[in-house]
Amino acid sequence: MEHTYTVALAGNPNVGKSTVFNRLTGLRQHTGNWPGKTVERAEGYFSQAGQRFRLVDLPGTYSLAADSPEEEVAGAFLQSGQADAVIVVVDASCLRRGLILALQLRQQTQRLVLCVNLMDEAARRGVTPQIRRLGQLLDVPVVATAARSGKGLAELRHQAAEVCRREPWEDGWKLTYAPPVEAALGLLETGMSRRRAVALLWGSPPTEGEQSLWQRAQQRLGALSGQALRDSLTASVVALAEEIGRQCVRCAGPDPHAPDRRLDRLLTSRLTGFPVMLLLLGLVFYLTIQGANAPSRLLSRWLTALEEPLRGLLAGAPWWVQGAVVDGIYRTVAWVVAVMLPPMAIFFPLFTLLEDAGYLPRVAFCMDRCFRAAGACGRQSLTMAMGFGCNACGVTGCRIIASPRERLVAILTNCFVPCNGRFPTLIALIGLFFLGDAAGPGRSALAAAVFLGVIVFCVAMTLAMSKLLSATVLRGQPSFFSLELPPYRLPQVGRVLVRSLLDRTVFVLGRALTVTAPAGLLIWGMGNMDAGGVSLLERAAGVLSPLGRLMGLDGMVLLAFLLGFPANEIVLPILLMGYLHTGTLTECGGLEALRAILLHSGWTTETALCMMALCLLHFPCGTTCLTIRRETGGCRWTLLAMVLPTAVGMAVCMLIHGAFGLLG
Repeated sequence: MEHTYTVALAGNPNVGKSTVFNRLTGLRQHTGNWPGKTVERAEGYFSQAGQRFRLVDLPGTYSLAADSPEEEVAGAFLQSGQADAVIVVVDASCLRRGLILALQLRQQTQRLVLCVNLMDEAARRGVTPQIRRLGQLLDVPVVATAARSGKGLAELRHQAAEVCRREPWEDGWKLTYAPPVEAALGLLETGMSRRRAVALLWGSPPTEGEQSLWQRAQQRLGALSGQALRDSLTASVVALAEEIGRQCVRCAGPDPHAPDRRLDRLLTSRLTGFPVMLLLLGLVFYLTIQGANAPSRLLSRWLTALEEPLRGLLAGAPWWVQGAVVDGIYRTVAWVVAVMLPPMAIFFPLFTLLEDAGYLPRVAFCMDRCFRAAGACGRQSLTMAMGFGCNACGVTGCRIIASPRERLVAILTNCFVPCNGRFPTLIALIGLFFLGDAAGPGRSALAAAVFLGVIVFCVAMTLAMSKLLSATVLRGQPSFFSLELPPYRLPQVGRVLVRSLLDRTVFVLGRALTVTAPAGLLIWGMGNMDAGGVSLLERAAGVLSPLGRLMGLDGMVLLAFLLGFPANEIVLPILLMGYLHTGTLTECGGLEALRAILLHSGWTTETALCMMALCLLHFPCGTTCLTIRRETGGCRWTLLAMVLPTAVGMAVCMLIHGAFGLLG
């Protein structure tokens, strides 16, 4: 089959557009970025009646008038003429809102198919769209679908193919505007089509041949220009959308969204919004930490069992080759996989379930006031939350922030929240030094409370650093953004698992391993090569000892953080390797054994507190740094992202050390 037609898929956010795309294209799709943009694009293919169609999934947008990079990309593609047809997806239970974009597109093209999606949800809410009447009013094919179950998608595919293949026809549909606008349109239509005239009014630049006519049309517009003209055009579109909605929607009750509004009063109010948010966050952490313990141990045993067979394959090689490959590269990679994979495989699906259920936009709503006061964007709360799973994913997620300044603020402060790679170290230190004689269920509850307090401290530091950046190197006013509170839905567990595991977990793990393998070789080399009878590891720790003492730590702790740059998961094993002089990454055999090792190495409560502070506040891991460089397009911001948290962490450690000194 030969590719012929291109179909654009447009729609508001949260209308099931991605589900429609995935159902139509199956696995025949790929993702990337729009040229010159960090906005993702997805393309796929479907077949109909022996013909192949290319389907382009556009970013979700509410209007063709661009207020963000996503809307700019969608609007530019839709108005470029590259698409042979457009499928615009609207929510059956919120038809009037989706019709605003649909009406704007209808003015631009007659090759339009309206997909009224989420019919199953609308039915549960007692909302019944009148599909036939809708088609008559818009004069385009209208298809009712429930994309989750696949209902109506065969008809949607057929109608899209028919519109692509249909010969041009006379289009009598038009949207009527305010009298001054119609007067200007009447003049413009003497030299161009109405579609082109409307595009000029919406802001499309006139060509050289259109300049004279456009200047005369502006005189007819009078005071209507700039934002005032745009507001007038939008008002006409909204008014027609409201009228069509009244004619084409039947509701069984007075307010089909009443259950959502009642739930929002609990989840977004000033009184209960934050406590519920902290409770859910604590639950996600608890499930992640508790659920990852057994899989991590099992995975560690399996990977460790492969060391001897691998060593056997290298039996003929020199000892240093065996050690470098098995004890250096393989053991480090195996450690990172065993510690990193299970928590990510739990955290990201839980996070995506909350997103799919419609809760995360409520988090952004609750946190917006805090981030706006810090000169940042409310959407940063979502990228910050993603950072708890992996800072690299949090940095990538900053693409949802439209303002370049606020996106940079979010990127530079994302590592102030600890990723799951730091959780084991933090939890171990809390259990060893800060729970006293508590035992049983009370000990677990106290540990959870202390850990949640640590997280709240990190959020406060994120806000403080956002405020600092907004007042210094990234000065500017907070921008506005459109935040839709989508309806609450039962999440699609299967789709969530696939999306979170493939798009986030496997992607981040693969990038982490590329920097972990060479680091394993370096760590093994420093532990097994000596100068004057002392290993390079110990000599490097000795060089760092004076700085370590100023921070309430020792040189081996600082060296462990430096060598743990590829992955936070290996900081504690490197520290044990240095203390025990083993030459390879080492497990200690339990918390009591770890406590004995640390106490024997001179640790106190002060040391543990400074270690926790540095664990929370230090440079991002290698994977995150690579991601920051890719997202910002240069090394300058990456360097600042490394220096800022490290400087803050060192200052906090010195303050703690000074306070303990004053208290004796």
